[in-house]
Amino acid sequence: MKTKVLVMVLGSMMFAMSCDSRDPTIYDDPAATVGEQTFKAEVWADNWFALYVGDELVKEDSVPITTERSFNSETFEFVATYPFTINVVMKDFKENDSGLEYIGANNQQMGDGGFIAQITNTQTGATAAVSDGSWRCKVIHKAPLNKECEGSSEPLTDCQWSSEEEPAGWREAGYDTSAWDAATEHTEADVSPKDGYDEISWTADAKLIWGADLEADNTVLCSITVGG
Repeated sequence: MKTKVLVMVLGSMMFAMSCDSRDPTIYDDPAATVGEQTFKAEVWADNWFALYVGDELVKEDSVPITTERSFNSETFEFVATYPFTINVVMKDFKENDSGLEYIGANNQQMGDGGFIAQITNTQTGATAAVSDGSWRCKVIHKAPLNKECEGSSEPLTDCQWSSEEEPAGWREAGYDTSAWDAATEHTEADVSPKDGYDEISWTADAKLIWGADLEADNTVLCSITVGG
């Protein structure tokens, strides 16, 4: 009987390990890193982001979202204690609620977004978090809902959209994001990241994320608890 129990326990451990494709040797053990830690965040966004630790704004994209082709990467540090929550506001540029850009020009179009991040503990050198499908996200501006309006000369009349305010208190500790969607992972071919993306050596675990629709999802809120 003891032999059977041992086999079952070992089998369960092997199954649990196989369910996580990440390399566990490069990730922090939060239980072994007590007290304040310093972290380096590397972020690329199309077009704009604001990153919070809990409710505290740590970094806002230094390139205004209204800048044409405002693709850029940011590297910065912050101090936090495990567990902590990363909350990010991600925005793709739109001229108005229609969701279109370059309105009235020959290249009038729907824009498309993209975001990737990796966070490293500078004291241990280990990865603390990466953007991937484990993040919980909520789209609060989506347009156009009818993509056939993309070429309209009156997009505010012809295009449809959905819009809502940020949920009250969503960055506060303990806010329940379980009803939010899982972040959608997108490929480099889909996002075509540029202008700063190649300046960072991304770990293979870090994924480009957004809402499910790169074109219509214009403002996306995402959250992940690190070490919790």
